[in-house]
Amino acid sequence: MGMWELVVVLIVGLVVLGPERLPVAIRTVSRWIKTIKSVANSVKAEVNEELRIHELHNNLKKAEQQNMEDLAPALKESVEELKKAAESVQHSYKQPVQQSPVEQKNDNQK
Repeated sequence: MGMWELVVVLIVGLVVLGPERLPVAIRTVSRWIKTIKSVANSVKAEVNEELRIHELHNNLKKAEQQNMEDLAPALKESVEELKKAAESVQHSYKQPVQQSPVEQKNDNQK
């Protein structure tokens, strides 16, 4: 939107809404725009993550077809990234769960 178009929109808004309601309308529209941008960025991030996961999955299939031998550097990197992710998931399950004070008290009473 050019400068003159913006001036025309502001003048029309001033005539239609009046000087009292124009600032409120501008703030409301500004919030809507921020919300829309936030949602768009969120969707964009999710799509990029899904594309990355899809690419890793395809690379893993290629690596399995080649029997994990003589892999291209990109395939090796994808396989290593998947291994690290799998280890981090397994590692979080191996950590002992701490009991709450109420559960400890109940165990001591038994």
